[in-house]
Amino acid sequence: MLGQRIVALIIMVVPFVIAGYGIKTMRDAFYLSFNPNVPSFFWGHFLTGALIFLVPVLFIGGFVLHHERKRNRVQPRFMKRDPEDDEEDDD
Repeated sequence: MLGQRIVALIIMVVPFVIAGYGIKTMRDAFYLSFNPNVPSFFWGHFLTGALIFLVPVLFIGGFVLHHERKRNRVQPRFMKRDPEDDEEDDD
């Protein structure tokens, strides 16, 4: 049981660290634009940082949603629909 909790903690911490690096990359690109020696904005660095930030955040959100669905702690609109229920609605 303890091993499962440690693995779950690692699954949650690693994406947070990666997302933090994405925020740092976006911040660096933004603040470098104020440097008079830099001719333009670093769009590549900024968009890469945004991607590095968004992917782990979406992963964490999906992980938490999956965990809460298993324990039936989500609102009905977030529950998975059964394909059988959709067929009954079509009648």
